[in-house]
Amino acid sequence: MALVLTGNTVCVIAGVLVLGFLYTHMVELQHQCLHHSAFLKVGLHRTVGVALGLPMMVAYSHYRIRHLQHHRYLGTDQDSEFFGFDKRQPMTPRVLLGSLFDYRRLVSVAAAAYRSWRGTWQYENGQVSDRIRRDSIAEYRLMSLVVVAAAAASAAGYGMLVVQLWLLPWLLVATPLHFLVELPEHIYCDDDTTDVLRNTRSISGGRFSTWFTNGNNLHVEHHAAMAVPINRLPERHGAVKQFAAYTDHSYWSFYRTVLREVVANRSRSSRPAPAGTIEP
Repeated sequence: MALVLTGNTVCVIAGVLVLGFLYTHMVELQHQCLHHSAFLKVGLHRTVGVALGLPMMVAYSHYRIRHLQHHRYLGTDQDSEFFGFDKRQPMTPRVLLGSLFDYRRLVSVAAAAYRSWRGTWQYENGQVSDRIRRDSIAEYRLMSLVVVAAAAASAAGYGMLVVQLWLLPWLLVATPLHFLVELPEHIYCDDDTTDVLRNTRSISGGRFSTWFTNGNNLHVEHHAAMAVPINRLPERHGAVKQFAAYTDHSYWSFYRTVLREVVANRSRSSRPAPAGTIEP
C-alpha cells in the first residue's frame, strides 16, 4: 500500500504486484482454515478465514463445504471444486489464457449475494445444515457490503485508490496467480481412480514456493491425510516421492510440461485434416 501511495508509476506497479501476491497467499491461508488445522481454538477458523477470503471475494463457509466434498469425492463423477477449472479439457493456448483470466466466478458471486439478501440462497451440491446456510448467507452479504463501501469510496473521489489497492491486484495479478497455484493439483493425473497416489500431484518446491502456497505443493500428502496440520506434511514427502505416480521437483518443471502440452495442442489444431476426414 505504501508503494502505491507514493504515486510513482514504478512504485505503483510494484505495489499492485505485491498486493496481488498477498491476496493469493491469503486464499492459501484460508485453505488451512477450511480444514480447521490452523488454530487450536476451532471458532477462530471461520473468523480469520472470512477475512482472508474478502480481497478475492471467496466465501469461507461455501468454499469449505465444497472443498470438503472435493476431498470426499475426488476421482469420482461427483467431484466438484469451488474453483471450477475442467482439468480434463485439452490445454490449448486459448484455454490457458481464458483460465488465467476467468472472471465467470464473479457472476456466480454476484448472484449468490443477490440471493443472500433475498434469503433464497441454497447450496447447489447437496444438503447442508441450517448453520452453514446462515453462515454462507452472512458472508455473501458481507462481501456485497465491501463492494458498496468500495463504490462509496470511489464516489467520494478515491476511485483510483480502489482500483490500485484492490481491483488491479485482485483481477490482473491474484486471479491468474491463484489459477497457477491450483493448476498442478490434479491435472494430467489419473481421473478414473480414488487412489490419491495416482489422482493427485505433489511438487517438492523450495522454501519460497512452499511458504507462498502454504504447503499446497504437497498435495498428495494433504489428500492422504487432510486433518494433518500443513506444517507437518513435509515429514511425509519422502514416502510420497517414492510411491506417488505424479511428482515434480519444482513448479517450473511442471509449468514446462504444461507449456509443451499447450504447444503440442496448438500444433495439432493448426495442422490440416487428412483428405477425406470430417472435422468434428
